[in-house]
Amino acid sequence: MRFVVAIVFFVVAVVGVGLGVAQRTLWAPPDRVTAELQLDSTATVTVIDGTALNAYDGRQTLEIIGGVVAPPAEEPESSETPVVGETTAPTADPNAATETDAIVAAYGRTSDVLAWVGSATYNLVTFDDETASLVSERIAGSEMIVPNPAGSDLWFGDLEGEGELGLTVNVPDEVSMLVVSDGTLPAPQALSITWPLDNSTPFSTVLILGGVGSLVIGLLFLLWALLHMRRQRGPRRKSPKMPKVPRPSRYRPASTRTRVGRPKGRRAARRVALLPVLALGAVILTGCTGAGSATSVMPTSAPTDVAETPEVAVTENQLERIVARVGSTLEQADADRDVALAETRLAGPALELRQASYTIKSKVADFAVAPVIPSGDVQLILPERLPEEGDVWPRRVFAIVQAPATEDAEGEAVQTPPLALLLVQDDPRSQYKVHYAITVTLAEDGERPEVAPASLGAPLLPSTTPLLSVTPDDVALGYADLLLKGEESESFDLFQAEGDTLVEQIGAAAKAARRAALPTTAAIAFSNVVGDHEIFSFVTNDGGALVMLTIAETERVTPTEAGAAVNAPAAVAALAGRAQSTTGIQATYGLQILFSVPPVGSDAQVVLLGYTQGLIAAKEI
Repeated sequence: MRFVVAIVFFVVAVVGVGLGVAQRTLWAPPDRVTAELQLDSTATVTVIDGTALNAYDGRQTLEIIGGVVAPPAEEPESSETPVVGETTAPTADPNAATETDAIVAAYGRTSDVLAWVGSATYNLVTFDDETASLVSERIAGSEMIVPNPAGSDLWFGDLEGEGELGLTVNVPDEVSMLVVSDGTLPAPQALSITWPLDNSTPFSTVLILGGVGSLVIGLLFLLWALLHMRRQRGPRRKSPKMPKVPRPSRYRPASTRTRVGRPKGRRAARRVALLPVLALGAVILTGCTGAGSATSVMPTSAPTDVAETPEVAVTENQLERIVARVGSTLEQADADRDVALAETRLAGPALELRQASYTIKSKVADFAVAPVIPSGDVQLILPERLPEEGDVWPRRVFAIVQAPATEDAEGEAVQTPPLALLLVQDDPRSQYKVHYAITVTLAEDGERPEVAPASLGAPLLPSTTPLLSVTPDDVALGYADLLLKGEESESFDLFQAEGDTLVEQIGAAAKAARRAALPTTAAIAFSNVVGDHEIFSFVTNDGGALVMLTIAETERVTPTEAGAAVNAPAAVAALAGRAQSTTGIQATYGLQILFSVPPVGSDAQVVLLGYTQGLIAAKEI
């Protein structure tokens, strides 16, 4: 009987291990699923919708193939093309085909992708749940040619390739993929998307462990059977032994006679037989525990009751990439004094100052073009919070960037002040341009306004908003008056005087000192106006705002005696075209200023956070 039990356990072991191994090899489910699509369209753009990218859970691996495509031909307004593995033959003459291997793939918010496409004709790729395949629909538009989307600030990421392009992303439903060739030729005609599948087989572990356990139990039963058989047979011959003299037994009462020591006979056999059963139970429980603790590696959807994060103009990664591109472009523009190149990344007062600086630099070799816009550490990001519809332009973002430390003549590290940037994107196909580049002058121990995290962003207020203690328009007018009149200005109490280095540099007292330093043959007059550039106001956490504005300050130096002449500094002479004049010289300096304005109802003063001053124009009177 023991041999029979051992054989049964051996059979169970072979079957269990065999089934477990087969589940992991021969019967293993696929570890990925691929959907393919072959297009036959003249559209220059293909948009892969986010729902198609997320037809299955997990990362999306895309393979896009460029090559020979048919020339433009008439197509129906919309058509659906089945996907998996099916190839549609081109209808055009193969001899007239055009070869293009260029591929550009970019991904971003679906609303941003469609805004970039605009009125262009494009192929919309979606996923058909019934057929489990990709389908394409041609969306007709009024344009066939689009610009090259590579390097656009609108994307979360983009990639270029030749002939064949592969990329792996992990994007949500709200993110779509844009695929083009070069914007003039039809988009790549072949693409595929591959998703990973959970092909884990938790029951195979139970079967393999159970098979190994059965094998061990079978071996124990076999050993037990062999030992029992040997005991039953015993020796064939017994040698005669001398009888032993019986020893007298000691008298013990019956009540004190107890069995001691290990059990013998059937009880011992029963306990030995229990050991394999307990071992089998432990193995089975171990296998069940392992199966129950197995979890899927696929991400789960977020709870539906969690509030959605509002859309913002850019993400942190986007802005870091944008700042790096801006810094690299302007570094090249500054080296070559290339105004056209600078115009690709500057606008407004920042461009106005750069243009004048390049003109001066071409005539004054030691003139320093400032401020230098770094491409380094982005310390603060405050993007504009977008309305619910999302596809709204222009878009604005505020950032503070720290330039890397430099070394002075003695080799000691010199840390330059951080730079506050205001970047604007005018439309979906435009790049972000710096409108304000302001050196932060607030002391390190100064109180800095708190702002929302980059993922939430902040709305912008109009220059006439009543939600602040003073409107941004009045801040500009009041500060301009303060620079001219000092303590006599009606706006003097509106601004915090402590730490205001701009007033110390060009305020009423500084103007009086300059006037006194002139010879009696010359006179100087100062005036200023609020700049005609847009004022930007980002809301802070306390209900106040970060306000950026411009002031244009003009100084006129004229001779006071007949025959006298006035001399112009080198920078002013470079813009005026004259180093000396008998009629006078007028110079205009642009001021880009950053303020912290308290909310309405607050008794706090307006605080100067930083400024940039530079010569922007000069002429002979």
